Amino acid sequence: MGQTVTEKILAAHLLEGELVKGREIGIRIDQTLTQDATGTMAYLEFEAIGIPRVKTELSVCYVDHNLIQSDFRNADDHRFLQSVARKYGLYFSPPGNGISHQVHLERFGLPGKTLLGSDSHTPTGGGLGMLAMGAGGLDVAMAMAGRPFYLVMPRIYGIKLTGRLSPWVSARDVLLEVLRRLSVKGGVGYVMEYFGPGVAENLGLPHVTEIRRIEEVAEERTIVVERLLEDGYLRLKTTLPVILTVVKEINEPRLPSLKGKMAAKKAQVAVWSAADLELDTQRIGLTGSPTQVMKIFTPSRPSGGKVFEGDVQSAVAQLLSALRDAGLPLGRKGEA
Repeated sequence: MGQTVTEKILAAHLLEGELVKGREIGIRIDQTLTQDATGTMAYLEFEAIGIPRVKTELSVCYVDHNLIQSDFRNADDHRFLQSVARKYGLYFSPPGNGISHQVHLERFGLPGKTLLGSDSHTPTGGGLGMLAMGAGGLDVAMAMAGRPFYLVMPRIYGIKLTGRLSPWVSARDVLLEVLRRLSVKGGVGYVMEYFGPGVAENLGLPHVTEIRRIEEVAEERTIVVERLLEDGYLRLKTTLPVILTVVKEINEPRLPSLKGKMAAKKAQVAVWSAADLELDTQRIGLTGSPTQVMKIFTPSRPSGGKVFEGDVQSAVAQLLSALRDAGLPLGRKGEA
């Protein structure tokens, strides 16, 4: 069965638990963001953990909330945040550089990555195909320390978009209509995943649906595909970037052809030695293993048995006597 984009991202980042709707899972976080109103406490918590550098792929400290410098408090917080970023390996975005969630979307967002932020607008990254979530400062601090982020495996709402947005209508209006229909509580525990030709249409990108095969991706930024029809298929060529939707059969494994098998037999297999990889031979293989297998064997199992003869009562009495002789606690003699 095919997976949604959300399920694919969760599967690629799963560290603990199973991807069963409603169950708790732990996932790896690739990126974090904080802002100065909530980040100060988050970094104090991270300092208390005692790790010399952040363990995420990228973490950014933004200053975009408390910009009024009427006394020393905001200025002191900003100096602290700047020193934390320098010490622990974060990017620092100073006052005036822009709003955290929008700057992160434009500068650091990557499709397929996970983002955890101490700002309620962190899900903006979902517009790029990220799994982006807001969380408390301690959760963000633990993510920067390389620990899993725990959440309940969400359910997925698929929202298919078709056509184009009317004049003066934006993506926010679409979201507000979804909220009107579902209410805020109706979205708790769900990820809203938008798909369909309307996504490409409003991004100004070409889109092709019902793709059964990707035939060629050329260097001149073009792609050739086969589109499934009711009575055959249509071969199309379009420019990149393009949004494609594929039929589920495209993921079914195909058996290798005879030509492919013959080519595989003749293929030259590259062999790299430890010296080629610049590895210490004392730390790899059997020599470098902390444990070594001395012997593999099947343990012997004692066989044999004893048959108690006579009627039922006599056989049971003999069995109980034998069990007591073996030292098994069966109660006093005469008790059942």
